[in-house]
Amino acid sequence: MQDHAPLLAAYDEHLRTDAEAVGALGSARHGPLLLLTFGGGRGLVTYRDLGGADADGVRRLVAEAVAHYRADPAITEVEWKARGHDHAPGLHDALLDNGFVPDEPESIMIGAARSLAVDVELPERVRLRRVAEEADVRAMSEMEHEVFGVPISAAQVDAVLHRLALDDGMQLWVAECADRIISVGRLEPVRGTDFAGIWGGATRPEWRGRGIYRALTAARARAALDLGKTLINSDSTEFSRPILERSGLRKVSSTTPYRRRT
Repeated sequence: MQDHAPLLAAYDEHLRTDAEAVGALGSARHGPLLLLTFGGGRGLVTYRDLGGADADGVRRLVAEAVAHYRADPAITEVEWKARGHDHAPGLHDALLDNGFVPDEPESIMIGAARSLAVDVELPERVRLRRVAEEADVRAMSEMEHEVFGVPISAAQVDAVLHRLALDDGMQLWVAECADRIISVGRLEPVRGTDFAGIWGGATRPEWRGRGIYRALTAARARAALDLGKTLINSDSTEFSRPILERSGLRKVSSTTPYRRRT
């Protein structure tokens, strides 16, 4: 895995568009764009590429995507998922001009699941477990949004519960101490591929730097291996990227979520 070009090619082939539609309530194709609708009033714009569009073409695609979601009064937030290695002339300015605001860029990380599936010593009284009961899911969702500083709605939690009811392979994991959730994470096996994604890593500030996120990542990697998945992918913040790099994952590109709220 010294050359990341094959990993990036696998990412583009297996982890974009249809792989991102799992759990979507609706979808529409618009040229090269896949326009997805999820529970909780969330829309997602994604694509394999922009079909060679020039700056004017990109601007039209952005405006038309916005018009698509404006027609649905249930949509309260739209995310445009941009990737750093795409040919997308003028995309940043077109998104800003259409009301999108960029979040911090994240690193697209890919590597062998076995490199993450290691034994990690946990602090005393901390335990890991997979959760599926509604009360646990609600507590997990509230804790994650609290750490990220983003309010959570009942509709967003209901959307997570809907995903679990679909039994599409998603797994939710938590770390607890004295019955209080202190770290959370999600595993997303990608059907028909060797990939499983690890997402949503959030740890309470007072518990960081004690191996808990790494242990939660290891538990999810072992779960991925049990499902026959050999590769792990993650969009990582600057908190989690160094941990994944030390475990052998490589940054193959970057992604920036642009969000438009209504």
